[in-house]
Amino acid sequence: MDRLTEMEAFATVVDQGGFTDAAKKMGISKSAVSKHVSSLEARLGARLLNRTTRRVSPTEIGLAYYDRARRVLNDAGEADALVTSMQSAPSGLLRISVATDFGVNHLSPVLGDFLTEFPDITVNMALNNRYVELISEGFDMAVRIGELEDSTLRARKLTDTTKRMIASPAYFEQYGRPEKIDDLNEHKLLHYSNQANSAVWKLTAPSGEKRQVRTAGWLTVNDGQSLLNACIGGLGIAYLPSFLYADAMQNGLVEEAIPDLPVETQGIYAVYPPGRFTQPKVRAFIDFLAHAFADKGPDIW
Repeated sequence: MDRLTEMEAFATVVDQGGFTDAAKKMGISKSAVSKHVSSLEARLGARLLNRTTRRVSPTEIGLAYYDRARRVLNDAGEADALVTSMQSAPSGLLRISVATDFGVNHLSPVLGDFLTEFPDITVNMALNNRYVELISEGFDMAVRIGELEDSTLRARKLTDTTKRMIASPAYFEQYGRPEKIDDLNEHKLLHYSNQANSAVWKLTAPSGEKRQVRTAGWLTVNDGQSLLNACIGGLGIAYLPSFLYADAMQNGLVEEAIPDLPVETQGIYAVYPPGRFTQPKVRAFIDFLAHAFADKGPDIW
């Protein structure tokens, strides 16, 4: 007899408390259930059930076997569901977390194409600048920029972005252009308040030396687009990613503050919870993003 069927018959008898109810649950005859259980006991050489005229209960050995058998049966059910899921069309609610600046400027504009391509998926996108715990907070995936802190998550790199210190030509005309990192102490700097240690800029000197520059901010804002607007308006120097400043730089609205410094490059990733398979809706969205950003970055946005 099939080993899984024997396990299922035994586990169902324990769950239902008897052969009659187990037979109804499995959709087979009572005698067939009894035959499966007897065959299992014979193969194992152990009595798994105490049988009386009034009730059926597992023996001590039977209870230990039940725990393992139920685990095996659950895994088998999940395996069947996996195959069905992998072959089904992507559907359902997709919850996404993304940093506000990137979400507003680059994710929101492509969502319409995604929803048109996958009409059975609905999207709930949370724009925030804090670190989100995907599993505990119920998110299916996130788009993250820079070094990935949580190594337990699965990740797929979408593209790169660079970070540069920028300001407007009008600012440089009025206050001069810094020639080296130490000159920043004499300039008006614009800080991003939603980042940890936002008053500390991690820069690389032309020599390759890593520098951490702690500077006072003339203006501190919790939104990157607002910092870019302040730069364009001549209020100071900001340290921003290329996905924010690329268009402004191309149009001559901002310039790099110290062009001789090495440019920092950061990866942009789609991250999602670990597991042996990826839900079709998550896989579809990540594939879509990889295609949408294939010709983007690090300075082309």
